[in-house]
Amino acid sequence: MSAGRTLVIACGALARELVAVKALNGLDHLDIACLPAILHNRPERITPLVRARIRAARGRYADILCLYGDCGTGGALDAMLAEEGVARIEGAHCYAFYAGIADFDALMEAEIGTFFLTDYLARHFDRLVWKGLGLDRHPALRDDYFGHYRRVVHLAQIPDAAVSAKAEAAAARLGLPLETRATGFGGLAAFVSGAHAAAER
Repeated sequence: MSAGRTLVIACGALARELVAVKALNGLDHLDIACLPAILHNRPERITPLVRARIRAARGRYADILCLYGDCGTGGALDAMLAEEGVARIEGAHCYAFYAGIADFDALMEAEIGTFFLTDYLARHFDRLVWKGLGLDRHPALRDDYFGHYRRVVHLAQIPDAAVSAKAEAAAARLGLPLETRATGFGGLAAFVSGAHAAAER
């Protein structure tokens, strides 16, 4: 066993931020294993792949954590994690991790027609959203997909002019006004740092 070490199994969309949290908080005991972010397009594959990572790591770590939302698994991920005895960060998705659950709920209550961007989604908007939905080939579909949205909210983790510009460009392509909320790492940092503090007690 890796004495005192913790494995965090995470969505690849959180990789950069998780590495930053590890460095900023001196969490040298953390090892990170990320699954491809593109699994969001195939959520039925998330649960078995996370389970396989857990079982491959079992006995080699003092603790294993899961940094995923439900991410479209329909509760299957949580059911499997309960069976395996692995804790998951609170929240249904990364928007709630970053904004905080209460603030995310308030944002949705204020405007249910909100399209959210994280830094990751802003950086990869073209590939994941525009091309992923076929809007590069069929731009007329934009209003079918996004006609009921009223705003874009960029939940910004790290101040970065280039990412801000990409968020502005994404909102412009969708024909929606942009709001930016600086969230930092939100619940992500608290989850992995809290697990470390509990392990040390």
